[in-house]
Amino acid sequence: MTRPERPAKAPGPAAPGGPGTGAGPGAGGGGGAGGGPDPLGEPVEPVGRGWTSALSLANGAIWVGWYGPLQILLASQAKDFAPGTGLSKETLLAWVTGAGAVVSLVANPLFGALSDRTTARTGRRTPWIVAGAAGGALSLLLLAGAGSVAVMAAGWCLVQLTLNAAFAAVTAAVPDRVPRAQRGSVGGSLGAAQILGVVGGTGLATVAGGTGAGYAACAVFTLAGVLPYVLLHRDLRLAPADRPPWSWRGFLGGFLLSPRRHPDLAWAWLTRFLINLSNSLVLLYLLYYLRDRVRYADPERGVLVLTAVNGLTLLATVVAGGVWSDRVGRRKPFVLWSGVLMAVATAALSAWQTWPGAIVAAAVLGVGFGVFTSVDFALMTDVLPTALDRGKDLGVINVANALPQVAAPALAAPIVTYLGGYRVLHLTAAVIGLAGAVLVSRIRGVD
Repeated sequence: MTRPERPAKAPGPAAPGGPGTGAGPGAGGGGGAGGGPDPLGEPVEPVGRGWTSALSLANGAIWVGWYGPLQILLASQAKDFAPGTGLSKETLLAWVTGAGAVVSLVANPLFGALSDRTTARTGRRTPWIVAGAAGGALSLLLLAGAGSVAVMAAGWCLVQLTLNAAFAAVTAAVPDRVPRAQRGSVGGSLGAAQILGVVGGTGLATVAGGTGAGYAACAVFTLAGVLPYVLLHRDLRLAPADRPPWSWRGFLGGFLLSPRRHPDLAWAWLTRFLINLSNSLVLLYLLYYLRDRVRYADPERGVLVLTAVNGLTLLATVVAGGVWSDRVGRRKPFVLWSGVLMAVATAALSAWQTWPGAIVAAAVLGVGFGVFTSVDFALMTDVLPTALDRGKDLGVINVANALPQVAAPALAAPIVTYLGGYRVLHLTAAVIGLAGAVLVSRIRGVD
C-alpha cells in the first residue's frame, strides 16, 4: 500500500558453519583487502544504530525515487498522454510500469552480481549505491521533462535500471555486515524506511506543485538520502585474489537457481512473490479506484492519506515484528499470519467500496505488511547459500519484488476493464495473497 541461485538456510539462529557462512574463495581468510574485516566471512559483530540508520535512510531514499512516480506521477502523465494514443489511461499506465518492471527483473540480479565481484578501494557495494542513486536522480529529471509516451517509458525504464543498481547493493550490505540474530530488527528498520520512502515519495509528488516539480523533488531526495551512508560508513573491500576468474558461462550460469536442489529457497521465493503480487494488484490502480469507484473528490490527496494511514500502522509493527522474531528465533508463523491478515484486508476492499472502507483496509494492510516486511527479509537473508554471491542471490530473490510489477498490469487491466471491475480485482488479490501466506508452511528448514 517494494534474484541467480544456490542453496540456502532458513530463518532462525543459524549454526556456525552452515550455508551463508562464507563458502567460496577467501571464506574464512584473513580479512578483506587492506586488512579489514573479511567480506566473505559470517558477520559476528552486531552493527550499531548509526550504521543501521544510515543504511535505512539510503533504502528509504531509493523508495522515494520509485514510489513518487508509481503512486502519483506516472498515473498523472498516463492520464494526460492517453487521449492521443487510443489507449485508456489504465492500459497505458500498465504498459509503462510493466516495461519498467521487466528492466528491474534483469537489473537487480545483474548489479547484485557485479557488486559481488567489485574490488574497488571504496568497497563492493558503495560504488553501486553512488552510481545507482545518481543515475536514478538524472532519470527522474528526464521524466520531469517527458513530452511523449516514448520519453515517459524510456525515463521510467532508466529509473528502474539505475535505482535497482543502488537497491541491490544496499540489500546485500545486510548479510555482509549483520549477524543472523540481528537481521529481524535490522530488517524492521529497513522496512520502516521503505514505507517512509513510499509516504515521502507520495507526499513530494502531491505537494511539490505539478508533475515536473514532483519528479525533481524525488530526484533531489533520492541522491541526498544515500550520502550519509556512503560518506560516513566504510564498506568492506573484496581482495582481488578472492574474486573468481571471469567466465561468461560461469557468470550467466550463476543466475539459475534450482528449486529441486534448494526447495526451501524456492518456497520462500514463491511466498514473497505471491504476497507482493497481491499488494501490487491493489496499488496499481489505487488512484483510479478512488476516482472512478469510490468517487473521492480529490483522489491524488486520497492516495496520500491512504498511504500515510498505511504507513503509520506499518511503522507500528515493522520493527516490533522483526525484534520479536529475533527473540523467539522463529520466522514462519510471523509470515503466515501477517499474510492472512493482509488477505482479509484486501478482501474487505472488494466488499466495502467506500472511503471509510479504504481507510480501514489501508490500516489493516499496514499492520500485516509491517510484520511481513521485516521477518520475510530476515528469512531471505538466512537462506542465502554463499557469501561470495550474496548480492547476486539477493537479486534473484528480489525478482519476487519486481516480477509482480510485470504480472500485476497483465492481470489487473483485463479484470478491471472486462471481468468485473475493482470488486473482482480485489477479491483476486486476496486469494493470491492468502495462497502466498499458506505456502510458507512448506519451508522445512526454518521454524
